[in-house]
Amino acid sequence: DRIASAWLIKRFCDPEARFTFADAADAVRKGIPFDVLGAEFGHHAEDCTFETLVKRFGLKDRRVRLIAEIVHEADLHDGKFTRNEATGVDLAIRALAEATPDDDELLTRGMAMFDGLYAVLKSKTR
Repeated sequence: DRIASAWLIKRFCDPEARFTFADAADAVRKGIPFDVLGAEFGHHAEDCTFETLVKRFGLKDRRVRLIAEIVHEADLHDGKFTRNEATGVDLAIRALAEATPDDDELLTRGMAMFDGLYAVLKSKTR
């Protein structure tokens, strides 16, 4: 959810956004925290952070909404959405995290993956 949410912020909410990695205690002083307990842009009710951002920013893009369902299922595994892609996305993110110890590099690789997912979903929205 965190990498997907960073991708969403950068691509659809604030192209100038910069991301830093801080522990929860420092996050508020260093920027706008997201996907951490108690954050405005975090899990709310049945929504994962990505869904919270989509709703808060009023995003209507069909592919973004499909990705929201995929990310929800990959993050929460609650069966709310029947998105076969969720298993693959979850596995790919975990594999990237395992192979990429540097947070900035992990974010770069994860964002590239979500760029690709967004592009592939174009054919599903026609």
